[in-house]
Amino acid sequence: MKYNLIIADDHKMFIDGLISILNDAPEFSVILTAKNGAQVVKYLGINGVENIHLLITDLTMPEMDGIELNKIVKETYPSLKTLVVSMHIDGNMIDKLIRNNVDGYVPKNAEKDELLTAIRSIIKGEKYFSSEIKKAYTDAMFDNKKVEEINLTDREKEVLKLIAEEYTTQEIADELFLSKHTIESYRKNLISKLNVKNLAGLTKHALKMGLLDE
Repeated sequence: MKYNLIIADDHKMFIDGLISILNDAPEFSVILTAKNGAQVVKYLGINGVENIHLLITDLTMPEMDGIELNKIVKETYPSLKTLVVSMHIDGNMIDKLIRNNVDGYVPKNAEKDELLTAIRSIIKGEKYFSSEIKKAYTDAMFDNKKVEEINLTDREKEVLKLIAEEYTTQEIADELFLSKHTIESYRKNLISKLNVKNLAGLTKHALKMGLLDE
């Protein structure tokens, strides 16, 4: 049985390296290499996925990145398996991919044998995540849990959201019909409550708490 693969990555050297690894595994055949997600989506739109067994994608690519590509593929072609191979090991990114049903994730510096194991496992219908990917994911989820455990009042959340959206103290005061002095004390309280040093730390927390998704 021959298995057909698509590789999406904007680094030709990586694609060449991956193809040479796959040359040692005659059951795999690369039928398309693409520089970004948009090229893959276009190809699938024309050819369908009937004869494609796996999409291997990088995360950071121009026009359409791997997160967006995985989301579109899984929504449109749920039967197509996806494997992310990336240098980025970010827990929240991994969480996003898992929520969108990615089938596996290995770092770019993975050993050749691990890469082949990941590909074979996914084609067989299993999920495959490298140990460092699993660790980054569980660490991020643990951090997010800690963030959720900090109880903020609705008003504190409103102030935090506006700070994260780069409103000035005066603009926040006007928006919420409060005095500038009141907003200053909210800001100080938030900094100590969330245990951060500055406004950038507050913004990070607002993101983690999902306040900016609304």
